[in-house]
Amino acid sequence: MIESLINIVILVLDKLGYFGTFLGMALESACIPIPSEAILPFGGYLSYTGRLNLYWMIIIGTIGGTVGSIGAYLLGKYGGRPLVEKYADKLRISKSKIEKSDEYFNKYGEKIVFYSRLLPIIRTFISLPAGISKMDFRKFTIYTFLGSLIWSIVLGYVGYKMGENWIAIRPWFHIADIAVAIVILGYIIYIIGVKFKKNNT
Repeated sequence: MIESLINIVILVLDKLGYFGTFLGMALESACIPIPSEAILPFGGYLSYTGRLNLYWMIIIGTIGGTVGSIGAYLLGKYGGRPLVEKYADKLRISKSKIEKSDEYFNKYGEKIVFYSRLLPIIRTFISLPAGISKMDFRKFTIYTFLGSLIWSIVLGYVGYKMGENWIAIRPWFHIADIAVAIVILGYIIYIIGVKFKKNNT
């Protein structure tokens, strides 16, 4: 299933170039699980061949990711929020849990959004809860853009450097995803440990 989706993404990018990169990243960031791990490296490969410019591909990919994320954020804020509040009892979500979520995003939202943009799967869906919790829109946009920029630079540059061999790195995408997830999870555990130690001294 994933391989078929990746092949479709490659076919579309090959035909649409910059617009395909923008569209693919926008959809991927709008809660549609299109693998950016295929979009950006293939865009890097197209830059290697001279069909695209690497810098423009990275910028357009970043903008696409940001635009898609904003769409999901607004959907969460104006569509998801009323639904959550309306059906909270049926979903077994208490008012205190909703308020706790709001408080958490207001306090740590920028870190959550930024680091989530560097994580597979989570990066696709994080904008929706950010919108539901009404995270500050300006902060959301800034940190989404920065996280998307780093993601686009790394994957786009890898595809560019690998050139025609870019396809050989596809089996390594999932390993890299796991490695990044472990590093960020370790950082989160470290921060929690520091805060816990501070509160108990």
